[in-house]
Amino acid sequence: MAEPLVTMIRDLQRRRGRERRGLAIAEGVRLVEEVLAAGLPIRGAAVSPALEATSRGQALKVRLAERGAPLTELTDRDLSELADTEHPQGVIAVITPPTWSLEKLDPGSNGVVLVLDGIQDPGNVGTLIRTAHGLGAAGIIALKGTADVNNPKVLRGAMGSSFRLPVVAAEDAALEAWLSRHRAALWAAAMDGSPLASWKPTGAVALAVGNEGAGLRPELLARAAGRVGIPLRQEAESLNVAVAAGILLFEVLHGR
Repeated sequence: MAEPLVTMIRDLQRRRGRERRGLAIAEGVRLVEEVLAAGLPIRGAAVSPALEATSRGQALKVRLAERGAPLTELTDRDLSELADTEHPQGVIAVITPPTWSLEKLDPGSNGVVLVLDGIQDPGNVGTLIRTAHGLGAAGIIALKGTADVNNPKVLRGAMGSSFRLPVVAAEDAALEAWLSRHRAALWAAAMDGSPLASWKPTGAVALAVGNEGAGLRPELLARAAGRVGIPLRQEAESLNVAVAAGILLFEVLHGR
C-alpha cells in the first residue's frame, strides 16, 4: 500500500526526511508553477478547494493532473494545518529537486560562483540563490553551517531559481579542490575589505559571503586572494547578507 501523501509531507518538513528520501516540498501556486516549468518530477500534490478559487489555481490543478501527479484532496483547514506558510493557496507538492555536483559546476574562464559560509537563515539563502541566478552567476557552493538548500523556506525564497541554478552543498576540502581545478580565485566579502572600485579580479571568481552575525570563518579569510567590502555611511552598521552579495555580484559580473 502506498504511503499517504500527508505522512510524506510531514516527514519532508524535517531535514533528515528530505535527505533520506531525496525529495522536497513546493508550497503555493507560484512555486508549483515553477516546478512544472522546470520539468521536475512530482510525486504527488495535496490540494484543497482554495486552489480553485482563482482561474490561475484552476489551471494549475489541471496541469498537475495532465502531468500525472497523484492528487490528494484535503479541506482548506487540513491543508492549512499541514502547510509551512500562513497562506498556502491550496497546494503543496512533493517534488524531486535537482541534484547538482561540483564536477558539473563550471564557471568557465571568467564566471563567478557564490560561496555561502554558514548562512543560517533559510530566507536569506533563498534570496541569495534568486539573486545569484538573476545576476548571472554560474552557481552556488553552500558550505557547512548553511541552511539546507532544499528547506521549504529556501525554495520559496528562491522563487524557482533553485530549479535552474546549480546549488551544491560541499565541505571545505571539496571547495579547495574545485578552486584548484578551475583556477578560480577566492575573494572574501568582509567589513574591512577594499572598496569595489579597487577590486578588478581576472579569471574565474568564487565570492564568499559569511554568517549573518559572525561573518566568514578565519580559515576562509586566510585562504582568500583578497577581501572586498562595501563602504557604508558612518552610522550604518552593516547590510543584509543577500543585499551585500547582490551588490558585489553585480560589480564583478558587469563591472569588469
